Amino acid sequence: MAHPSQLGFQDAASPVMEELLHFHDHALMIVFLISTFVLYIIVAMVSTKLTNMYILDSQEIEVIWTVLPAIVLILIALPSLRILYLMDEITNAHLTMKAIGHQWYWSYEYSDYQDIAFDSYMVPTQDLAPGQFRLLEVDHRLVVPAEAPVRVLVTAEDVLHSWTVPALGVKMDAVPGRLNQTAFIAARPGVFYGQCSEICGANHSFMPIVVEAVPLNFFLDWAALMLEDA
Repeated sequence: MAHPSQLGFQDAASPVMEELLHFHDHALMIVFLISTFVLYIIVAMVSTKLTNMYILDSQEIEVIWTVLPAIVLILIALPSLRILYLMDEITNAHLTMKAIGHQWYWSYEYSDYQDIAFDSYMVPTQDLAPGQFRLLEVDHRLVVPAEAPVRVLVTAEDVLHSWTVPALGVKMDAVPGRLNQTAFIAARPGVFYGQCSEICGANHSFMPIVVEAVPLNFFLDWAALMLEDA
């Protein structure tokens, strides 16, 4: 859960998000070293009165400042491509569910359970219980089993939306007439919050996403209860 004045990302709640955090730190360190080096050169050239006749025409320096940036780009690109393929890999999902974006709420359908489907609306401020978060709490949470691969099919009924849960490292556009898919593994039980990340109209800020990861036996009990209600 994010908090005021937070500088970094939320704590990772999935293996993919952990990889993204590591890559962020890796890239940030490279940017920091480059910035420090460039700042040193600027300060040195401005402050020193010495000149070097070989700086204006030096084959060795030209080779260095051509090869070195290429190496740096490779050091950034290879981990990035690895994570990109990891995020696109969806195999042996234990649960498949469908998220449908509307103006301005989400609908969920559990493909493995024919009769489990519900709408998820934001809880108005005046109806919040103590401890619930304003603009983030919903009346029906998306319940998934923890430590299990979950496939999410994402689409929209009216305009563009985006199903996003930062702690799980999930962000997928919801496009009318198109079915996109993504996947995640909740590494631990917990409640994870997200919001629509595509400007979709006047109430774009009021269609939050709440994913509740529970142990498998609790999920099966919840699913049985939902089937009885249906």
